Amino acid sequence: MKTLYILRHAKSSWDNPDLDDFQRPLNDRGEKDAPKMGKRLLKEGAKLKLICSSPANRALTTAQLVAAELGYPVNSIREEKKLYHAGEEAILEIVRSFDDDIESVMIVGHNPGFTEFANDLLNKEIANLPTAGVVGAKLNISSWKEARWGCGEMLFFEYPKK
Repeated sequence: MKTLYILRHAKSSWDNPDLDDFQRPLNDRGEKDAPKMGKRLLKEGAKLKLICSSPANRALTTAQLVAAELGYPVNSIREEKKLYHAGEEAILEIVRSFDDDIESVMIVGHNPGFTEFANDLLNKEIANLPTAGVVGAKLNISSWKEARWGCGEMLFFEYPKK
């Protein structure tokens, strides 16, 4: 049994229209929501062995703020370039690449791929994984390589406005 947390980055800023999408920071709401979601993950009993994040500024900052709340070493966050605007198939391949010694992983990234990935992994119909929203899933697999559509069971679905 493996546990996967699927976290969409917190709300980002559009204040600087000249800034490249990859560099966009979190806005004030995002800076507040990310730690709030870290606290909710603590309440849910999340014990992460790995946080794997898109290297985009808004995703990596979200991962860092959540990690700080969970007591996870911020400098141990793994940046995965392929998570930047990844589609569901690419996300599945990333999940399949995790080391089997690791029992619980959080991935941090972007929509629409993350909503589609969560729906297919869990056979659910979440209309939208909102910013800073997180889905906790128990995967009925013993190896990450076995991850496939429908192999998961939703443990919870949390987001800041809930």
